[in-house]
Amino acid sequence: MAMLKTTSEPVLPMNNELRTVGKKLYIGDKEVLQGWESFTGWYWFATEKTEMKYNGKPIWYGFVQGQYEEWGDFPEAEIDSLGMKAWKIKKIDLPHAGRR
Repeated sequence: MAMLKTTSEPVLPMNNELRTVGKKLYIGDKEVLQGWESFTGWYWFATEKTEMKYNGKPIWYGFVQGQYEEWGDFPEAEIDSLGMKAWKIKKIDLPHAGRR
């Protein structure tokens, strides 16, 4: 699974609800820029790019629906390392993705 860096106190927006507005997905008031999903039912929703330094791929900040739902940083390279078990969600499908 992709690493998720968290702090002792989670940084959460007021509302973690996934909602579709037009052709875009939002979590609370944050627009989702990219998303990934896996065969195990995990979702990674990137709301901002934080750094570009982990194996040449971006490190994203966003919302993860895994065993728990939480906000934090995750490297795209870690998701890519899952091979065919995880994939990027197509832009057309992103507004309808995630567990609601």
